Amino acid sequence: MGTSVMITSGKGGTGKTSLTAGIASCLAALGQRVLCIDLDIGLRNLDLVLGMSDKAVMDFSDVMAYRCSLLSAAVEQPEIKGLYLLTAPLAPDGLDIQRFCEVAEEARECFDYVFMDSPAGLGGGFQLAMAAADRAIVVSAVDPAALRDAQRAVAELHALPQLHLVMNRVQPRLIRKLRTSIDNAMDAAGLPLLGVVPEDPAVTLAAAAGVPLVLTTYKGAAPAYLNISKRILGQRVPLLRIR
Repeated sequence: MGTSVMITSGKGGTGKTSLTAGIASCLAALGQRVLCIDLDIGLRNLDLVLGMSDKAVMDFSDVMAYRCSLLSAAVEQPEIKGLYLLTAPLAPDGLDIQRFCEVAEEARECFDYVFMDSPAGLGGGFQLAMAAADRAIVVSAVDPAALRDAQRAVAELHALPQLHLVMNRVQPRLIRKLRTSIDNAMDAAGLPLLGVVPEDPAVTLAAAAGVPLVLTTYKGAAPAYLNISKRILGQRVPLLRIR
């Protein structure tokens, strides 16, 4: 039985979708069978970051409505074996939480990891992911607004047995200017730290080109994604040093 992981932020602009794609890509490269489910209904873009914008035809609402099977709707990334995408519908029609949990349960039986890319905020997509999750990763930047919204997300996720924090898009100069630190950010969010990811323009460039980041570089955010993936697998890996 696999593990379902909710990726959430509470606030837009923290790089949550890029992080989801990066971790999932690395886990697949490490031999895991991984399904990404985009829950940003109407504003989906996980397919772009995974380089699969023209691949996914059916979405998770089609599976929920029994119009197709889970395995026929989940599309494999052509260059990363073992990485699959189940995209989001364009309209929030007929999104029953219990039925989505049934789909997620089936996904856990077919995949080692199921990553649910929750939309920013605490709306419908957030509620679907939370109901089906075994654990959650809260993504935040170091600015006060992002940390405050991360705290709000954490307050909603208290029933989940495992919660971790990833500090994303970290800029050393910004940390110094705000007179804060990663430790302060951990205290503010109230979660143990799973990883630190630097600000990296290659993330935007790879998404614009429709290519997964880990296929384009071994620097910047890419090794941070790999380190986080190894920690998810239970390996002891030091935090990436942000210079």
